[in-house]
Amino acid sequence: MKEKKREEKIDLTEKINELTNDLQRTRADFENFRKQVDLQKENERKVAKFATVHKVLPLLDDLDRAIANYAELKPLEKSLDKTLQGLNLIKVESAEGVEFNPDVHDAVMVEGEGEKEIIAETLRPGYFYEGEILRPAMVKVKKI
Repeated sequence: MKEKKREEKIDLTEKINELTNDLQRTRADFENFRKQVDLQKENERKVAKFATVHKVLPLLDDLDRAIANYAELKPLEKSLDKTLQGLNLIKVESAEGVEFNPDVHDAVMVEGEGEKEIIAETLRPGYFYEGEILRPAMVKVKKI
């Protein structure tokens, strides 16, 4: 009789250990699933933000051209730049004489011959958004 109870106790202990292991695996699977869902949500949010900001770029291009062509709009330039920085939207450095970088500049025209490539003219500004390139600057490049 004692032997039977001992076997039942061992069987129950094994069953408890098996169920405990199953529960731990299920919890780990659920935690991994939750983390994956959170990561997907964050990625979707990021894509939506980038798409929204990207739609504003033509308006910024128009404002830049207006400020460049009308001296009375020049005071708006600092305010616009400060607002863009507040939104984590920063212009790519593409002034004349800056070294060409294919990661952030899109060369549409190359003039001259030589080893070193520098920017001759910015045709359309580029932007970083939250530290990532949103749109490369469209530039003319001069080789010297």
